[in-house]
Amino acid sequence: MNLFRRLAATATASAVAVLSGAPAVVAASSAGAATPACTVTYKITNQWTGGFGADVTVTNLGDTVNGWTLTWTFGAGQSVTQAWNAAVPQTGADVTAGNLDHNRTISAGGSVAFGFNGTWSSGNPIPASFALNGTTCTGTAGTPSPTPTPTPTPAPTATPAPGRITVWLAGDSTVANGSGGNIVGWGRELSSYLTADATVVNSAVGGRSVQTWLYESAVTSGKNSAGECVLSSTAYAARWQAMLNASTGMKPGDHLFIQFGINDGSATCPRHVGSARYRELLTAMVRAAQQRGAHPVLVTPVAALTCSGSTATPNRGFVSETFAVGTATGTPVIDLHKLSYTLYNSLRFCPFNGDYTSGPVGAFFADDHTHFEAAGARKIAGLVTTAVRDQRLGLAAYLR
Repeated sequence: MNLFRRLAATATASAVAVLSGAPAVVAASSAGAATPACTVTYKITNQWTGGFGADVTVTNLGDTVNGWTLTWTFGAGQSVTQAWNAAVPQTGADVTAGNLDHNRTISAGGSVAFGFNGTWSSGNPIPASFALNGTTCTGTAGTPSPTPTPTPTPAPTATPAPGRITVWLAGDSTVANGSGGNIVGWGRELSSYLTADATVVNSAVGGRSVQTWLYESAVTSGKNSAGECVLSSTAYAARWQAMLNASTGMKPGDHLFIQFGINDGSATCPRHVGSARYRELLTAMVRAAQQRGAHPVLVTPVAALTCSGSTATPNRGFVSETFAVGTATGTPVIDLHKLSYTLYNSLRFCPFNGDYTSGPVGAFFADDHTHFEAAGARKIAGLVTTAVRDQRLGLAAYLR
């Protein structure tokens, strides 16, 4: 049964378990210490027929941990299908969540959080216990009941199709449907990879940074003392207001793909956006989608074609900032920057003589090293959808 299927009788359940105990988490802790070395909070954030989402927070009450794994056993046949901020492989009923490079250290008194989506069939009880680096954290489950009981759904006569969803796109000309002439963004080609149950609403606009996309003409040409472009108004542009509209905008189960970072690096206003401001605005967009039950996905800026001899090389900024927002908000990130210049290498676009009117490069790019013709845009959209499938994101259920 599809993870993101929405049925009329679907029930949403929330459950939290906080487990504490264990005299030590790392070898340096005293075996006789009276203070618990860790607490684990396991929260079922959402539940529907056959699927659920969960957040897990591990708090270290012992010495600093450098490199961690959290293990538990599912008691009713549940299965992890997608995870963020941790690698979460599963063998049978046994699950092992492990750190990524950016969150391998848990300081004394600090915590680390990750989340995942999963499937269930007969029930979805909270795991009975957890172990951090092999040391068990034991305790009693919190309230409400750790065994959510969804409203029964009548068995259908046939497996129903996934519910209809909207895929919202926010970005610049490399995403937009078109920016004049033969320029085509990958967002225009995305629908060719999706089933009829997914409708793409492409609100990407050429030449925009994240701030000019959100605020349009309210972004002035002047800078404040922090070096950021001054806003004459905090009213959102109509395209973002449309996505936020309570009746016609983003709804539970929809997806929002956000790709900026190309125009944001401009030194001058109105397009200029600094690193901190970029993270602030991206975070605001992610949180708005999450609050409406939609699934945000961050996309690093697609690479231009720049060659160092026979090798296509990285060339975009705001990649690390995009990943930082993903980590802070629990949002998946598709590294389209790396995927795209890797594709250019596989297609042997380098060395390149600068002629965008002929040959394989001319068929892929439209008159410059940044914008695509339809064939190139289709391949870039293919990179995005392949990443959706490989990262087991919810939209994978709607791929052809």
